[in-house]
Amino acid sequence: MEYKLSFKEYHKALMKNKLMGLKCKECGTVTCPPQMSCSSCTGFDLDVTELSGKGKITTYTTVYVAAEGRESEAPYIIVLVELEEGPWIMGNLYDLDPSRASLDLIGRPVQMGTRIFPGDKYSDGPAARPAFRFAD
Repeated sequence: MEYKLSFKEYHKALMKNKLMGLKCKECGTVTCPPQMSCSSCTGFDLDVTELSGKGKITTYTTVYVAAEGRESEAPYIIVLVELEEGPWIMGNLYDLDPSRASLDLIGRPVQMGTRIFPGDKYSDGPAARPAFRFAD
């Protein structure tokens, strides 16, 4: 079985500030990040599609103890965003001082961009991660 959109291709698109997903031809569900099958009906007939990166914050957390290699970034905010096309993805929120994060963040519209981070001892070089900014 062949992946319609590999993680290598997904990350390559992120490096170019594009968010790619998969749209199921059977039920229309959009999946992101890429998976082998549809997250709703488990169908394998998927098309690669570019997503808008627009969505709303569904929840968040503030990280005070960073993962190895990201110590200089702490504290930082991680948000879970429901995209307009349906899938939920996580990324950093950069428009707000972490000390000011509150439940008022939930429901706020955001737009995704990307940031490039240097690799760590576990990665294969620099990588792109979703990075959100307020859209209102």
